[in-house]
Amino acid sequence: MSSPPALRAGLVCVLALLGVAAAPGCRPGAASSGLGGRPVASPHDWTRFGWDAARSSAPSVDMAITAANVDSLVRQQVSLDGTVDASAIYLHGVTVQGKTRDVFFVTTTYGKTIAVDADSGTVLWEFTPSSYAAWAGTYQITTATPVADPDRAHLYAAAPDGAIRKLAVADGSVVWTTPITLLPAREKIAASLNWWHGRVIATTGGYIGDQPPYQGHVAVLDAASGTLLHVWNALCSDTLRLLVPSGCAQSDAAIWGRAGAVVDTATGDLFVATGNATWDGVTSWGDAAVSLDSLATTMTGNYTPTNTATLNDQDLDVGSTSPVLLGGGLVAQGGKDGHIRLLDWAAFAGTTAHQGGEAQTVSTPSGTDLFTAPAVWRSGGTTSLIAADNGGTEAWTVSGGQLVPAWKNGNGGTSPVVVDGMAFVYDPGGGLRVYDAASGTAITTLACGSGHWNSPIVADGRIALPTGNANAHQTSGVLNIWRLP
Repeated sequence: MSSPPALRAGLVCVLALLGVAAAPGCRPGAASSGLGGRPVASPHDWTRFGWDAARSSAPSVDMAITAANVDSLVRQQVSLDGTVDASAIYLHGVTVQGKTRDVFFVTTTYGKTIAVDADSGTVLWEFTPSSYAAWAGTYQITTATPVADPDRAHLYAAAPDGAIRKLAVADGSVVWTTPITLLPAREKIAASLNWWHGRVIATTGGYIGDQPPYQGHVAVLDAASGTLLHVWNALCSDTLRLLVPSGCAQSDAAIWGRAGAVVDTATGDLFVATGNATWDGVTSWGDAAVSLDSLATTMTGNYTPTNTATLNDQDLDVGSTSPVLLGGGLVAQGGKDGHIRLLDWAAFAGTTAHQGGEAQTVSTPSGTDLFTAPAVWRSGGTTSLIAADNGGTEAWTVSGGQLVPAWKNGNGGTSPVVVDGMAFVYDPGGGLRVYDAASGTAITTLACGSGHWNSPIVADGRIALPTGNANAHQTSGVLNIWRLP
């Protein structure tokens, strides 16, 4: 006799905690009564951009949204004191303001981090950096999604002052503050934060126009104390500390892809990609995909296209998107030149410079710049890559070390997420499109406002999607929450 669904769900979570099965964000417990009394699977947190440390954007757990009920979702628009040009994160059953709640957390472009009750839409607390007034309404912004600590009592957020802060989930109070740049007016924290084995991982880029001087870099912080442990600079990479940007002869090499640093959870290696800058394969790593050890002290692999000088001259950043880990050693790397390059990473191992050698090159969905983070969906033994750009959405399956086209349409979008067999793709012109992930068949479009890089999360029978554009420099915004009736 098979076990009841609630018991099976709880057992999966217990096994995950014991290290027997991987279930990111999983907490043990019996199935709960969902919104409207509908049973849902045991609750799951969505702790960071892209769901897991590898940024797959594709949970392998049931989030209680189906093709049959997605059209019945009811939207609430929550007014925020800022624009969130990023995604939300979510924690289930945490204590906030003295009560147990399900909570969404967001960081605005001007560095306010806000906790929102997932059931009522009530703003529970709001953290505002002390120097907020100095940059509110200016060009100086962040588009980084925060990351939650596995202790579920803390989260980490960025601000335009170039600092990372550890905040208490309960009330938004500050535990520590650590700067990761010596020139926040030029070095921007654009990419989402990550967490791995007790360390917070952040990256920096530059602002629109690439005004020098700045150097893209990876910063690794101790999550408990906030100590800045290690820095890897994409330019002057032989200097393993924060640079005064004017002290390096080279500028740029932004690390600004939406996913930031991507973690290979098998090895702990960090994968990043850089924007336009000088590349010499020694200490200057512009327009490159790079892997580093988990502390960012040693390069473990690197790749740049053969036309890297042209890419630099024409501002066609390889690093407009982060590396995508497909499994089996395969890495997909997009860029502003309209190409996605498939790389067998074993061929690019070590510190020796590698140019060219792609296993395959395919067009982005519409042949234009790829600014988004593709999703990696594994189902029934098949791995799929789903990407969206300004002019289309496309899926490929991985077979025989190649990307094989699966489906495609002409609808633009931001970073997709794949949940419960459906691909959720936000059209920044307005509307959250929902497709069958295997076939690409359109299921529905959920109405919402316009935006920029915003992307959805789906958790426990709810969808959260911020809307608004960081480049509008507004100090207000909206968080859309859809729930089952």
